[in-house]
Amino acid sequence: MNELPFTVDAACPPGMPQAEWRARVGLAACYRLFDALGWTEGIYNHITLRVAGVDDTPAFLINPYGLHYAEVTPANLVKVDVRGQVLQGTVHPVNAAGMVIHCAVHAAREDVHCVMHTHTTAVMAVACKEAGLRSDNFYSAQLLGRVAYHDFEGVTTRAEEGPHLVSSLGDRPILLLRNHGVLVAGGSLCEAFSLLWQLQRACEVQCASDGMTGANRPVAPAVLAAIGQHVAPMRPGGSKPGELLFKGLLRRAGIDLARVLEPGC
Repeated sequence: MNELPFTVDAACPPGMPQAEWRARVGLAACYRLFDALGWTEGIYNHITLRVAGVDDTPAFLINPYGLHYAEVTPANLVKVDVRGQVLQGTVHPVNAAGMVIHCAVHAAREDVHCVMHTHTTAVMAVACKEAGLRSDNFYSAQLLGRVAYHDFEGVTTRAEEGPHLVSSLGDRPILLLRNHGVLVAGGSLCEAFSLLWQLQRACEVQCASDGMTGANRPVAPAVLAAIGQHVAPMRPGGSKPGELLFKGLLRRAGIDLARVLEPGC
């Protein structure tokens, strides 16, 4: 596998806003982190990050279709608007399914700045189960009330499914795509990553526990109701949701974006 060079200190190209270049560096680094974690699906799936568009039309950055996540760089990310128009691209096209999913969510949810879509084995397995994600492990308990569901409509390449996805998602940050995978919508790159990491761990634990004999022990309702209060002290010093986890795992993967990413990612 050929990995394209990724340089944190690369200069912002002439004429590009600094905010967009920071977004490109952060998003490209996130693609590399997904690769390090094994969250890739060949050349498929997508992570997008909102950037300034043209004439107040929302826009976002997406991976060039045909490249593996290890080949994504800040410069080759494709900039498109929510109408599907390429504003700044490379020689590579954009995944049609990615356009349907991400155009719909970015257009409908102004609070969403990052959308992640994956097909990891554990998440897909839970998405195939009628009961979906239970709230009976350490990670899934923290996601109670934050997960919505969307029935499988086939490969997501038809524009008419976009509004259905938005309707299913509602105001929640996680959409389990039945028989398919997951869509995570975060207010920042860090937050979306943290939510996906938490969901991934929840699904891995659920799959493992379901493979063991004996009944699963439920979490007491009173504990579930108070879980949000328990999590609050996990963000010391005013750090933003997911910020410490995202930056820590990036450093572990050999990428330090402390000088590039703004507080809160």
